[in-house]
Amino acid sequence: MTATVQQRLAAISEPNRFRIVELLKEGPQPVGAIVDALGLGQPQVSRHLRLLAEAGVVEATKRAQQRIYRLHPETMQLISDWVRGFATLWAGRMDRLGSLLDDDRPFEPNP
Repeated sequence: MTATVQQRLAAISEPNRFRIVELLKEGPQPVGAIVDALGLGQPQVSRHLRLLAEAGVVEATKRAQQRIYRLHPETMQLISDWVRGFATLWAGRMDRLGSLLDDDRPFEPNP
């Protein structure tokens, strides 16, 4: 699972691809709308979309002459589950910090 998440995060990490994911969060979009929103050329946007599709982040459907892109829900759930695992880790650490701060004993650093 980690390799898959890593590949997908690597695909999303490029700034323009990240912006595409942000746009598609609002719902499916045709390529032309993505081009307009990003202010890039159509070939550049198509390349980014192809890379996102190869990573399994987006999927396309054809409607007449248009390609409509949307986020791949299973991929986004996989990434969300992976990130949620860190939330559990940090919640435990914050609880321990809270206990330490609530402790009335004076702080003594470890030698």
